[in-house]
Formats: sequence, C-alpha cells, structure tokens
Amino acid sequence: MSTNWNYQPLSLSENQLLEKLLPACGNNHVIAELQIRRGVRDPKEVEGFFNPAIADLHDPFLMPDMEKAVNRLNKAMGAKERIMIYGDYDVDGTTAVALVYKYLQNYYSNIEYYIPTRYEEGYGISKKGIDYAAENNVKLIIVLDCGIKAIKEIEYAKEKGIDFIICDHHMPDEVLPPAVAILNPKMPGSTYPCKHLSGCGVGFKFMQAFALSNGLSNHNELESLLDLVAVSIAADIVPIIGENRVMAFHGLKRLNSNPNLGLRSIIRLCKLTNKSISISDVIFKIGPRINASGRMQSGVEAVDLLVSRDLHDAYEKGKAIDQYNKDRKELDKKITEEANTLIEQNANSFNSKRSIVIYNPEWHKGIIGILASRLTELYYKPSVVLSLSNGLASGSSRSVQGFDIYSAINASRDLLENFGGHTYAVGLSMKEENVAEFSRRFEEYVAANIQPHQLSPQLNIDAEIQFADITPEFVATLEKFNPFGPSNQKPIFCTKNVFDFGTSKLVGRNLEHIKLELEDNSTSRVLNAIAFNMAPYFEAIHAHKPIDICYTIEQTKHGNNTSIQLMIKDIHPSKV
Repeated sequence: MSTNWNYQPLSLSENQLLEKLLPACGNNHVIAELQIRRGVRDPKEVEGFFNPAIADLHDPFLMPDMEKAVNRLNKAMGAKERIMIYGDYDVDGTTAVALVYKYLQNYYSNIEYYIPTRYEEGYGISKKGIDYAAENNVKLIIVLDCGIKAIKEIEYAKEKGIDFIICDHHMPDEVLPPAVAILNPKMPGSTYPCKHLSGCGVGFKFMQAFALSNGLSNHNELESLLDLVAVSIAADIVPIIGENRVMAFHGLKRLNSNPNLGLRSIIRLCKLTNKSISISDVIFKIGPRINASGRMQSGVEAVDLLVSRDLHDAYEKGKAIDQYNKDRKELDKKITEEANTLIEQNANSFNSKRSIVIYNPEWHKGIIGILASRLTELYYKPSVVLSLSNGLASGSSRSVQGFDIYSAINASRDLLENFGGHTYAVGLSMKEENVAEFSRRFEEYVAANIQPHQLSPQLNIDAEIQFADITPEFVATLEKFNPFGPSNQKPIFCTKNVFDFGTSKLVGRNLEHIKLELEDNSTSRVLNAIAFNMAPYFEAIHAHKPIDICYTIEQTKHGNNTSIQLMIKDIHPSKV
C-alpha cells in the first residue's frame, strides 16, 4: 500500500506571520514554520510552547458546573458523608481514580474507590456498583472517565439517595444524566479553552478547583500528581497542545525524576530506570501494563498499584500486572492470527468494502480494542471488532486519519444498546441479532462518507529542508518541541534529490533494513540514516540514483558522544 506525502506550503498570510515569529525562533525559518503548523500565532506564544509553565494552566472554574461540583464535594466532607471515587477500567480511568483518591485522602478519610469489572459489569456506571455504594452508605459518587450517558443508572442512584459528580471527556448526548454537576469540556455551550482533556485531566482540574476554593496553598501536593495525568494523556491519545501540553510536560518531568511508587515499579519492570522516559515509552511500555490489569483481570488492581505507599508492596503489585501484560500479549497474538485468517478466507468480500466489522463470540473482550487498532493499521480501513459479553455483542472500533468513526456509529445508534467515545475510537454493544444489520449500515455509511485519500496511509510533512539545515543547534531546538503526540507529532521533514554516499548496506536478520549514509548538494556533510523494512529500495539507492526521503531526526548517544540519525519514514524515486 503506497503512502501519500502531504506538504502544503505556507500561504501568503502565513509567510507574513513567519517573519513576525522569526526573532522568537532564533531567526530560523524552519523552526518558525514548525511553530505555525502547531497553531502558534504570536511571538509570545513561542516562549510558552518551548517552556510550558504551570502558571499557564487555565482557571478550572471556567469549566461549566465546576462551582456546583466543588460546593457538593465541600458539603459532603463537611457532613462527613462517605464518598466513592468511581472510574473506568482503562489507563485513563484508573489514573483518574488514583489521582482524585490520593489527593482527597490528604484531607479526608471517609472515602473509597471502585472500578467495575469489564466482564461482569461492562463499561461505565453499573447497577452493581450503585448497589454496592448504597449498601456501604455512600452518599456521593465522583465518577471519572465515564458517566456522560448513564441516565438510567444515575436516576437509579438518586432513588437510593446517592448524588453524582460526573468528570468525563466523552461526547455528550442531547439528554444528560441527572447529576449534581457534569464536568466535561465538550458540554454544549462550554467555552472552556481546552476541549480535549483526558478523563484524568478533568479529574485534575476538579482537584485544582477544590484546592482553590479551600485555600490549599501546597501546590506541590497537586502538581506531584501530574505524572498520572501525563500517563493518561499519552495512553488516551489526546492532543498534546495547550493545557494538555503543559500537564504532559511537567508530568513527564515528574516521571523522570520522582514518580509515584506504583509508576516507579512499572518503570523498573519496563527497564526504563535511569533512562529518559518519553510519551512514546508511556504509550508502548507503561500504558499497556497498567491497561493489562483491566483487560485480563480487574482494573482495581491498577488503582491499588497507583495509590500504593510502600515500595516493596508496589513492586509486588507491579509484577502481578506485568504478568497480566505477558498473558495479554499471548492472547493478542492468537486472536490477531485468527482475525487475519478470517479476513484472508473472505478476501473477496473484505477487499470490496471500505470498512471491517468482524464478530467472534469466543474472543476475549479485553483484547478486541487492541485488535481493532491493529486491523486499522494493517488494512487502513475503519474497523469494528466484537465479541460476546453478558449476552451482548460488545466491542471496540478504531478509525483511520481524518475519518470520524463516532459519527459513523452514531448513524446506527437505533441498533445499539450502548456506545460512546471519540472521533477515532468508540466502544459499543448491541444484541447479537443486530450485528449483520449493523455491519451493512456501517459499511454503507463509511462508503458514502470516507474520502479516497483516507483509505491509504498519509505522511504529513512539516517542512522541506536540505541537509545543510540540519545543524546541532537546529536539532537541539527540535528537542524543545517535546513532548510529542497528537497535534504535535515529531516533525517530519522531506529532502529531495538525495544520494547514497556509497557505503549504504542491508542489515537485519533477513536483510530487511537499510543502513544508509546519505548526502545532498547543499553541504559536504554525510548523514547517517536507517530505513526499516525498506530493502526493496536498496538496489536503486546503491546504484546512486537520486531519491526523495521523508524522515524524522533523532539524536543517538554512544557514551559521551551524541550523533544525528535520520529515521526514514518513506522513500520515493526523485523526479529529475
């Protein structure tokens, strides 16, 4: 499958803006262009981008219902009511519960937490959870990373004398649950500046408002919890711009210097101790281990780990969760093979469609979200994967770049028992007898609305540069664009008419990769590069034919020496 390269030169007005930004960008045109592509429009914003400050966090009371939420929490604490912190079983939910519980525990003891089981209770607020709260005289439930669609459940809780404060970030419907307060930056009419907080991020803003309302001046108490927010931001793939960027930046600093004991044990198990932890490390190493608890067993074990106050206890809990992750990988491999076999056996049907919907009642519910992601990456089609859980076909969906899968699933909401999520990922459930009709209507919607370019991989190029631009100073400035993630991806560059210096070679167990030494006409410098799984290009490169390359720039360290390496994303023959 060929990859489309997308590069849009700056417009006339953007070039005028570039001139304004240049002094703040060290008079480097490429750095200024990168800033513009990340939405920076004022020279003062450049400093804020390169040096995110806690002071740049928004006033939490800008979020609708925040005052109501704080007043109800203060009332509960004043009356010594029992409070339950309730959250989803994924990384975002468990970090959110851990954050709110840890912070409030500093000031209040009549408090507990609850994570529903994926297999008995399913996603969101459960009747079982409410019954448990009622039996234990809970009067206030703070729910995190879910609840925005739990109308019947919260009505049921009200009948039992239990109030709810909802802290969510998923898309709300027109009809809202009868909660005391709903904290959600996506609420209709909300003018809160950061629309795409993680669920844990919403919990952090709630605690920030609670601290302000009570004159709690120990800011380190709250800021020390930003490592949890950073993990949630990375794992839930929310845009790392604006307020999210500030929280991710300072959360990563905490992860690298003094993480909470639970995270410290996971870092040790990931073999990341004394290494510089990045957002990528959270996504691929730390996040999956925390998630494995809710996927394979119970998400409450992840919260137990994250609120642990004893290093030995945390390490033992971490080892158990690490084993869940190993089990998850084995199961993941098995189910992926089964899914690919199913697709290959029905290749004619799958190839003619713009979407994938597959259902196997035997598949492990904890793995199907991962499988949906993998199928989307492999076949580059919006994908829905379903298994049987509690008598319903339940599952997850993932989308391709630029296609709103939430709207696609919403178009068939009459067939669904429940659904919720974001533009690129939605959870859903339906009766088994509705699966075939859902598949038909989902394909119909996708075929009618997806654009041809969305059905193949895209590389969005930030800037076209020459090798002469890649100086140590330039690379050092690129490092300040961290942390990387959605809306602030690692910059991708394009250089045209590049040649092999004559020393490139095939490497890897099956000689599937190319280790390159490249040059262009802008400088006499030769740059090292690596192109993974691109062996088919080797013959043309070795024949000294000109190529165009897309790449990111990495700094590699060998002892005390630092060198620059290009990570090749794609190669095209030059059009000379």
